[in-house]
Amino acid sequence: MLTTSEEDYLKALYTLTEWDDTEVSTGVLADQLGLSPASVTSMIQKLAGKGLVNHVPRKTVALSPSGRREALRMVRRHRLIETFLRDELGYGWDEVHDEAEALEHTVSDRFINALDARLGHPQHDPHGDAIPSADGTLPVSEAIRLDRFSGDCAIIDRISDEDPEFLRRAAIQGLVPGALIRLPHQLNFIEASLIWVRNANSK
Repeated sequence: MLTTSEEDYLKALYTLTEWDDTEVSTGVLADQLGLSPASVTSMIQKLAGKGLVNHVPRKTVALSPSGRREALRMVRRHRLIETFLRDELGYGWDEVHDEAEALEHTVSDRFINALDARLGHPQHDPHGDAIPSADGTLPVSEAIRLDRFSGDCAIIDRISDEDPEFLRRAAIQGLVPGALIRLPHQLNFIEASLIWVRNANSK
């Protein structure tokens, strides 16, 4: 059994590398979690002792295969709860993240699997993020960040859910998963870095 903090660390490590294949340092992880580097280093050593992460001291930390399985289990919980809150309880897509953060640690795998069935086994959450299946399988995505996209017509795949204010503004502008946008679009660089798209002209 993992503690809530351990689950949060593993999920944070996964989300930091889900869309950008970059190495993660303890400092970057500390910023993501809003904790001190010393606290993060201590927890990483604990997780490494359990075989959940691979850690090079003062350099990088990465999920081990078992750590990735646990991270995906938490990601699945989070994203299914977000979807349930929006689809069944009428929450806005800018309101579901914090609620899911609290609830994901309190429910059983049986509950999550029943929730998945009730929702019709959705593949994506309200923000377009892929929902892992019970065995950890993820749908394949070829999306890239909008500020790195070079085409003239794109379809939004997902939008980062870390800034509720940005989500509200995006919704007003019609910038939601599945929306077609033509470029250059009136987005500044910071906003474009929060949106992932795929080429609308590709088959």
